Amino acid sequence: MRTKLLTLILSMLAAGTLCSAATSPSMRQVAPNVVLIFADDLGYGDLGCYGATKVDTPNIDRLAAEGRRFTDAHSASAVCTPSRYGLLTGEYPYKADGGKGLWGPCPIESPLLIDVETQTIADVFKSKGYDTAVVGKWHLGFGEGENDWQKPLSPGPRDLGFDYYFGMPVVNSAPPYVYVENEHVVGGDPSDPLIYLGRNAEKKPVTPITPIPPEASQRTENRFQGAVEAHKLFNDYEVGTKLTEKATDWIKARDGNPFFMYLATTAVHHPFTPAPRFQGTSEAGPYGDFVHELDWMVGEVMKSLEESGVADNTLVIFTSDNGGMFNHGGRVAAELGHRINGDLLGSKFGVWEGGHRVPFIAWWPGKIEAGSVSNQLFMSVDLKATFADLTGQTLSPSEQRDSVNMLPALVGNPNAPLRTEMVITPRKASHMSLRKGKWMYIPAKSDGGFSGSKPHHHAWGGPAVAALVNTPNSDIENGKLKADAAPAQLYDLEADPNQTRNLYHEYPEVVRELQAQIESYRPQAQNDGIKRKN
Repeated sequence: MRTKLLTLILSMLAAGTLCSAATSPSMRQVAPNVVLIFADDLGYGDLGCYGATKVDTPNIDRLAAEGRRFTDAHSASAVCTPSRYGLLTGEYPYKADGGKGLWGPCPIESPLLIDVETQTIADVFKSKGYDTAVVGKWHLGFGEGENDWQKPLSPGPRDLGFDYYFGMPVVNSAPPYVYVENEHVVGGDPSDPLIYLGRNAEKKPVTPITPIPPEASQRTENRFQGAVEAHKLFNDYEVGTKLTEKATDWIKARDGNPFFMYLATTAVHHPFTPAPRFQGTSEAGPYGDFVHELDWMVGEVMKSLEESGVADNTLVIFTSDNGGMFNHGGRVAAELGHRINGDLLGSKFGVWEGGHRVPFIAWWPGKIEAGSVSNQLFMSVDLKATFADLTGQTLSPSEQRDSVNMLPALVGNPNAPLRTEMVITPRKASHMSLRKGKWMYIPAKSDGGFSGSKPHHHAWGGPAVAALVNTPNSDIENGKLKADAAPAQLYDLEADPNQTRNLYHEYPEVVRELQAQIESYRPQAQNDGIKRKN
């Protein structure tokens, strides 16, 4: 266990030595604040600055107009929980859990999925005397062993370098529908404890939650009894406003101390429950209305920086945990002409570009060139090494893990790529893929993500989505894989970023090289398991 004493000593030692990184001599010799806004399921085409026409995102577009927009940035995974693991640790999710990897969303009863001895991005800032907070969606578990929700929720965020936590303990589509602050349920009452009923909750009475209409998309029924007052404090349509208030109030209370704010929004994950003032404001249905609320949240955060007088010395990064999803709300938006993932092939959970190529915008007045665009290959695992350089630190190899320092790509214009390859993990381990230079190699058919294709299915994926949004691919015909589709996939992303043509048969030597490289990266147990399934 990390000790509070050690943290205090490190903070005291660093308090008088805070300085900017040596990467850019022009950086001011004052510790820059950092705000990281991590949207949920926001696709590559969901913003005006990335080509959207059915939604308006003036606040986020302003960040791009005054900062730098990246065109080849990627989440650590096409799935929410492993993506958050990679962001916080700087490690590929396939290496987590002793090499078993993280592949899907963590369940309600999940323990904390990051070892408390692991250095996180919050620890990087704490070691330099920063105040640190995470507000919003956590979805990385709490406690040790199976979490039964009957004790203080620890270890958790505050054991991973964060001073303060407030938000959704799991995801806005799954119980418990309560807020958690630090280690406790907000509004909790010892005389009316939160009781987890497990997988048989439908057979027992549960605590009522906010009613939502079918067009808001899927939401799991509550599986908890008790904590009636805590549940009353949680209203789906007020979550965006509540998280914004908590984040901005915390920023305003820093009183000159350097700070790191990690704001993990629930927008635009289903159910689509924007506040009433945003409903009906877009041309993309409830999905688009939720994007509008997300944009408002960003605007409020920016106001709080300006009102606190710290905007000029704050690096703001805006990105997403994975690509957009074609649930009911996403399909309605698509039918209305909104291009959730732009012209990219694929969607959330899958390994095609639409599943993990995401918006990424960096804003820092006077340090980042206004209105600039970068095609540097960037991955969310890179933020750990980037933040270390930003705060004048050098990470050891065991601390850096898979993170690449991308600060030169934020504040300068490197001639050569800083990152030359990356491993992408979708929902299925069989589809763990390798990007190397211009090549993207997928060692299986389809995208390894959702398989829905019928109107009643919650989540569409693969060829069905390609047909729905008209993103052509040489292996797909009429929304299905062709019978003679190649056994794996190779794409030249420089010439064909939308993955229209599978080049598997044209470049067998490239296929052999990249297949061998993927197998060398995987723990042997994973390779053996995949071979047995095939």
